[in-house]
Amino acid sequence: MPRDLDLLKSVFGFDDFRPGQAEIVQAVCDGQNTLAIMPTGGGKSLCFQLPALVRDGVTVVISPLIALMRDQVRGLQAAGVSAGALTSGNTQEETDAVFAALERGELKLLYMAPERLASGGTLNLLRRIGTRLIAVDEAHCVSQWGHDFRPDYLRIGELRRALDVPLAAFTATADEETRTEIVEKLFDEQPPQTFLHGFDRPNIHLAFAAKNSPRQQILSFAAARKGQSGIVYSGTRARTETLASALRDAGHAAVHYHGGMDPDDRREVERRFQQEDGLIVVATVAFGMGVDKPDIRWVAHSDLPKSIEAYYQEIGRAGRDGAPAETLTLFGADDIRFRRTQIDEGLAPPERRSADHGRLNALLGLAEAHGCRRQQLLAYFGEEAEPCGNCDLCATPPDLFDGTVDVMKALSAILRTDERFGSGHLIDILRGTVTDRVQERGHDSLPTFGVGQDHTKPMWQAIFRQMLGLDLVRPDPERHGALRITQKAHPVLRGEAQVTLRRDTLKAARRPAAKMLVSEEDAPLLSALKAKRRALAENARVPAYVVFTDKTLIEMAETRPATLDDMARIGGVGAKKLESYGAEFLQVIAGEVEHMHPARRKLAGRAAGSLFDRLQDAATELLRGEDGTGKYLTIAPGTLRKIAERKPMSIGDLGRVTGMNDAKAERFGPAFLEILSEGE
Repeated sequence: MPRDLDLLKSVFGFDDFRPGQAEIVQAVCDGQNTLAIMPTGGGKSLCFQLPALVRDGVTVVISPLIALMRDQVRGLQAAGVSAGALTSGNTQEETDAVFAALERGELKLLYMAPERLASGGTLNLLRRIGTRLIAVDEAHCVSQWGHDFRPDYLRIGELRRALDVPLAAFTATADEETRTEIVEKLFDEQPPQTFLHGFDRPNIHLAFAAKNSPRQQILSFAAARKGQSGIVYSGTRARTETLASALRDAGHAAVHYHGGMDPDDRREVERRFQQEDGLIVVATVAFGMGVDKPDIRWVAHSDLPKSIEAYYQEIGRAGRDGAPAETLTLFGADDIRFRRTQIDEGLAPPERRSADHGRLNALLGLAEAHGCRRQQLLAYFGEEAEPCGNCDLCATPPDLFDGTVDVMKALSAILRTDERFGSGHLIDILRGTVTDRVQERGHDSLPTFGVGQDHTKPMWQAIFRQMLGLDLVRPDPERHGALRITQKAHPVLRGEAQVTLRRDTLKAARRPAAKMLVSEEDAPLLSALKAKRRALAENARVPAYVVFTDKTLIEMAETRPATLDDMARIGGVGAKKLESYGAEFLQVIAGEVEHMHPARRKLAGRAAGSLFDRLQDAATELLRGEDGTGKYLTIAPGTLRKIAERKPMSIGDLGRVTGMNDAKAERFGPAFLEILSEGE
């Protein structure tokens, strides 16, 4: 796919496709119905953006959130691609500009929200503008039982049939059940060409910790990463506000975000997060799929997410640029009770509630894992992996012990109190603590009273939390959270199954310092490059990463390009961005910038660039012929560029290049052809 590779470099600034991208791009370019499941940060958007440039007509992109669409459109426009979005967030001027570009036949990508498909005029519009491809971002939203269901996604299959065009669907979050539903709803159960390119995000460090003063745990985690962009997910609106305030009091730039805020205030938070380096957003999951910022360095959860899919998607917002990123997820018994109750009190049918408990169990198993977390996470999505070396348990293996006897004691206490009490009262019984409640109910006379005096209260809390995580017990919503025993616990009670637990002191673990993005030697240059990026971004009123991502700046700081040719070889520096920003960043790095004619700059970083230089040297030497007495003849830089790109191999071919004539071909031809033949 030579044309694709040329566009990959000239438009998007990449020398090669990421793993798995090339075959997906080829399938979409060929007009095949396509379903691609790729990890967040794996480059899904390029897999429909690049084919849109190769294919005739307009590519319509169905995307779930306005912020995500606007960010992608800004990024495309910055790379020189004609793209637009029709959203409720547009000004009238923006909407008029999009329609005008469509009428002129200039637009290659048109973004719209699924809700727009309900409008009667949408189908006629898409027919009139020559829609040739539908791309669906976040395709898992079509799943009615998924965590991000959008009812209007159900209209996309009908749109595909009406337009009779190929459809390419993309998502990072789809287990086998969800993939089956996507095929059924979008492709009429006719299997598309499916690409499953893994869920591994090796650059993301995974870590969980039991709750122990969660506010302080989050503050400590943020303190080690001060100045880096991060997200803290919290379970309630009130907690987002109090935690954001605590972070500000600790000296961080932090704001809160939740669904109860005024829409203008939410948009202002989104704008600030996109454009400011080092801002922390404390949010509910309302701050979701619209986050398209590639240089988020960390994500923390102050409360347990609702499922393993939600966890995977939320941590996936970190490190989209491929640079190191870190996560921390706090969890406790109260979280587990809350999530269980949410499921039990939901309106879903019994079989779906059972599946939701299974998804929560998978997340709890990850939280209480005994070995590499990445192995366990990938196993849930059907992948095998070696220990990753980039999670907390690989760094510090847990202290395991045979907890069978302790679990049997706890289960016995639950049964002997008729499954009517929560862990607090049960721990008092096990530890032999005489409270008014214990005495009133005569529980101090139970055989289990005092059988657990060998453990502290925090240790028993950890045991009960792990029992919840192992699904040996569940809170009973009809008894206000009292613990009841599950079928899974019966073999343990009968002595037929063993239970391994983690010894948990519940002391706040000391987090290692955040990994430096570059060496200490390169850190000052990276800071200077970020300052230049921020100034340019603020002047253009765009997010900083639209100028260059962190990953691109890191490569600049490490390789220190000395010329525009060197700069053009940096990942993420395409022709448009080299033209717009190359000289200014090169000045930060090298102090001085070579003067380069625009025609030569278009060849920067390419083999044709060095050919241009040699041709120009030869043209200068032959201005008055070989003996220096001939008529003065010059060749324009634009003509030299065409010769360097086309590489004509005869005097006749050379003379047909625009800007040449017979006299010039006769004088410069032999020298030019010798240079061009050597360049082959």
